[in-house]
Amino acid sequence: MATIEKRRTKNGSIHYRALVRLKGYPQQSGTFERKTDAKKWVQNTESAIRDGRYFKTSESKKHTLDEMIERYIENVLPLKPKSQKKQTQQLLWWKEQIGDYTIADVTPALISECRDRLLKPDSKSGKAKGPATVVRYMAALSHAFTIAMREWGWVEDSPMRKVERPKEPKGRVRFLSDEERGRLLNECRLSKNPFLYTIVVLALSTGARKSELLNATWKNIDLKKGVLLLLDTKNDETRNLHLTGHALELLKAQQKVRRIDTDYLFPSKNLKKPIDIRDAWERAIAKSKLQDFHFHDLRHSAASYLAMNGATPNELAEVLGHKTLEMVKRYAHLSEQHTATVVSSMNEKIFKGIADGLA
Repeated sequence: MATIEKRRTKNGSIHYRALVRLKGYPQQSGTFERKTDAKKWVQNTESAIRDGRYFKTSESKKHTLDEMIERYIENVLPLKPKSQKKQTQQLLWWKEQIGDYTIADVTPALISECRDRLLKPDSKSGKAKGPATVVRYMAALSHAFTIAMREWGWVEDSPMRKVERPKEPKGRVRFLSDEERGRLLNECRLSKNPFLYTIVVLALSTGARKSELLNATWKNIDLKKGVLLLLDTKNDETRNLHLTGHALELLKAQQKVRRIDTDYLFPSKNLKKPIDIRDAWERAIAKSKLQDFHFHDLRHSAASYLAMNGATPNELAEVLGHKTLEMVKRYAHLSEQHTATVVSSMNEKIFKGIADGLA
């Protein structure tokens, strides 16, 4: 017995799911864009089974993408708490688009169509997702396929391997000039938020992310050695922040008046979670009249200052907590500019007398 079901996704596309059920054999299924293709597949499949040409059903024909995504969300994403919410949202988008297809029918061509759909303006918002966002959508589905292949045995190979990902734009490098830095720090010092100034100074002096600083605790800081151990990092790896100068002095002063009923360096009023600095930060940015500047750019500023002071790519990667050198390449030109200035200055000094004598 065979049935063909017409299905419509939320985005309006139509496809046909064909089911073949013959006594004594596992159920066969396939998903097609045209009904004629579904009918042809049913005829060929039934004929192959009756004539003894039936081959054992592969796991990829037994499970839909919907099932794969649901199992992944339930069993794998809880192990990735930091990315669980965002990747759940991304995977549910794939489920909505092509969840009814069996895994065997999820071809590179089908995934490519969905990729291109992501890059086009949304019918509701009118906005298109950027290449970097689309890459993350694809990465979420790719890992689900990897788990289904390596651990569940549902698929022999991932179709994602044959789908090209959009080229991401070069990383943003926006850093504060000396004059801008002075204006911003002055406004942060005047802020009603008691921790904003210290947090910004720490971000500029260490290159730490906002989340890393806000989740920092007193039990992981050694002010004598000038070290703050970060446990809650983006890469899920511990990292030491080296504290020195003004940043260290600010923390030493803060320790003398800290609340002892919370371990957060920067607690909120209820003491059970870190302080929210969004409003205070936005006011400081507005008052200091900075254009196109975000909190994460403090991290870029710290990296840029390090590069201009001669830090090597390896040193930058270690300070910033990058696993590879790829992310620090964006600062290479700053290091090169600094090196060129130093060389130029040296040459001017040692050859000045000779040049004057030849003139």
